[in-house]
Amino acid sequence: MNDAELLARELATEQAHVDAVYARLDAATQSARTVARSGREIYTSDRQTWMREEDGTALFERDAFAFQAARRLATLDAEHEGLVFGRLDLDGSDPDAPANGHDRETRYIGRIGVRDEEYEPLVIDWRARAAEPFYRATPTNPMDVVRRRVLRCRNDQVIGIEDDLLDTDANRDGLPIIGEGALMASLSRARGTRMRDIVATIQAEQDEAIRAEHAGVTIIAGGPGTGKTVVALHRAAYLLYSNRRRFERGGILVVGPGPLFMNYIERVLPSLGEDSVTLRAVGAVASDVLGGLGSDVVDDAPTAFVKGSLRMVPVLRNLVNLPLVDVGAGGLEVRVTVKGNVLKLGEAHLNRLRAGVLAHQKVNLARDAAERALTAALAAQMPEDVDLEAEVVEELITSSAAFQMFMNAWWPALGPVEVLRRLGEPRVLARVADGLLDADEADLIAASYAPGGALTVADMALLDELAAMLGPVPVAEDIDPTLFLLEGSDVSELVTTDTTGPKASDLLTEDAHETYAHLLVDESQDITPMQWRMLRRRGAQASWTIVGDLAQSSWPDLDEVGRAVRDLIGSAPHREFRLSVNYRSPAEVFALASRVVKAHYPNADLPSAVRSTGVEPELRVTTRSALLADLADAVDALTDAVGGTVGIIAPPSELGWVQSELATRLSTRMNPANLDRVLYVTPLEAKGLEYDGVIVVDPDRIVAESPGGVRVLYVALTRATQRLVTFDIDEPGAWRAPLGASALGENRH
Repeated sequence: MNDAELLARELATEQAHVDAVYARLDAATQSARTVARSGREIYTSDRQTWMREEDGTALFERDAFAFQAARRLATLDAEHEGLVFGRLDLDGSDPDAPANGHDRETRYIGRIGVRDEEYEPLVIDWRARAAEPFYRATPTNPMDVVRRRVLRCRNDQVIGIEDDLLDTDANRDGLPIIGEGALMASLSRARGTRMRDIVATIQAEQDEAIRAEHAGVTIIAGGPGTGKTVVALHRAAYLLYSNRRRFERGGILVVGPGPLFMNYIERVLPSLGEDSVTLRAVGAVASDVLGGLGSDVVDDAPTAFVKGSLRMVPVLRNLVNLPLVDVGAGGLEVRVTVKGNVLKLGEAHLNRLRAGVLAHQKVNLARDAAERALTAALAAQMPEDVDLEAEVVEELITSSAAFQMFMNAWWPALGPVEVLRRLGEPRVLARVADGLLDADEADLIAASYAPGGALTVADMALLDELAAMLGPVPVAEDIDPTLFLLEGSDVSELVTTDTTGPKASDLLTEDAHETYAHLLVDESQDITPMQWRMLRRRGAQASWTIVGDLAQSSWPDLDEVGRAVRDLIGSAPHREFRLSVNYRSPAEVFALASRVVKAHYPNADLPSAVRSTGVEPELRVTTRSALLADLADAVDALTDAVGGTVGIIAPPSELGWVQSELATRLSTRMNPANLDRVLYVTPLEAKGLEYDGVIVVDPDRIVAESPGGVRVLYVALTRATQRLVTFDIDEPGAWRAPLGASALGENRH
């Protein structure tokens, strides 16, 4: 039998089993639909009975019945494509028995478990213990596996087979071996605009991290291309499978660096049979307490560094404690006249009163306490010979127009956006940041909150901090509704004096932030100290999975990043997994990137690249005037050379015009299908993403525009799965110095 005939026979064998699985699924689908239909019929026929039964028991049972049926239907529909992807042939035979293979155990592995009418497994869920050998078995430790087979399916059709022979001695009956191994075949496929799951090709060290126990903190570390993100997502699916009651009820929050990244990964978990996980970019985490407000706008590097620093906590605390009153040159003062007696308090006394009240309550909860304290302090100034009861004096004080006007100015209900915007007022900023920010930092903050400026990703953590400090907004007739028009939210919400309408506490409440049973934080090396505080409010009692690589950090103070994670762990149980193999980058590309980052960050965790393309990176030099023409030629060449996406990574200051001008040029020379394969990102937006071909524009400027410097360039250089091209402007860039004299030679185009 020749190779083609052997492959055709094996494909037919696997197709027969896949057909049996789908036939069983069709039967199960019809059964689930019958159950759902029965639930509706029971509800219709017994509606009058339920209406008479006040306990509602039957109604509850009907709802639960229909819900479970509908949920099963959704699962079956979601997993209909590529359901079966693996097979294990295990050595269960007696070595002295005839080599007929009939007593060998066969297990099929898939995205969900499927059983036949006799409740025997047709497919084992990839997360089940029985599936572990599919990922853990190696030639040195085969775990009774003779042959591991990966099935490539398109819908319900088997279109390819890749085998690994793990135990040659146990292959007494000569199991055929097809292909060159599933992992390398998978790595060579073209990349698209969405991340693929790796459920069919998980490697042993990855599987160990996926199946780690849930309690405490799990850290998944490793260099570029090691699969940290996709391993972490598979871990989320595993946690839901192994402890569904805890994690489906408590929820799992997955946090990533930005919208591009979240769009890239959003289909992975549904493809693994899970759709009950919340995915949020870090700029949207606080939307739960901010009425849907979020941002994907990024500050310039120096401003982002100041906003992310823990020094902002006392700045914000000072800001909250500072009355929302323009005191002017004369200072803050309250003055009330009672029966001809002038009662007044100056700024020092008022500040002591305010501090005393805020020592015990949050601003928006303390209005009544503040009014009582202020009233008592003013009443104490009444002359002793005034023949009025204390209660009468206090009533005369609080009912006066001067007192009410002062209280409304001194202690209004505050929203976080309004408070944060006050940092754009130089006099306010000077008072609250004194001794905390230097002059240059204060200028950056003031400029950021100038009128008309957009709120940024870094601002979301500051707003979350303010929401925690301010407390809930009380319902009161004198609340200015404009305080609650939240910028950037999808729905404008406001408070009115109509007590039948939405309560102010519905817009911002002390406990409005959502909490989760598990938080998965990707690209954690870029989470600022202020953002860690924001995340901890949503996972105070949670277990955590933290994914990152310090060598790719854009945060300038790596020690501060490390401290934030150590503070999070505290005394909780924790475990760390290091992924050591770079599956993404060709060896030629990663050798260049490694030399660049190692020269500036000697402690970089460098994985081993497992494959080679034989194509060295192209280091080009062009002029500013010729850049667009040269970029267009490079894109043409890359789209011809690779089958998937081409990423153009440019400095933030350059990306807009490069994208606009280059897209116009390419539209006149490329077909639309190829145009859709060209994607434009900044280095920070590229984090976690990958492209078949990558063009890095002006590496020196990338270094200059990021607080992470060369570490951010390292990110850009490691996005390619096939080919890398760089363009320096006018002369070879300083970034090439670690590559040696040959790399400094000009390669002009």
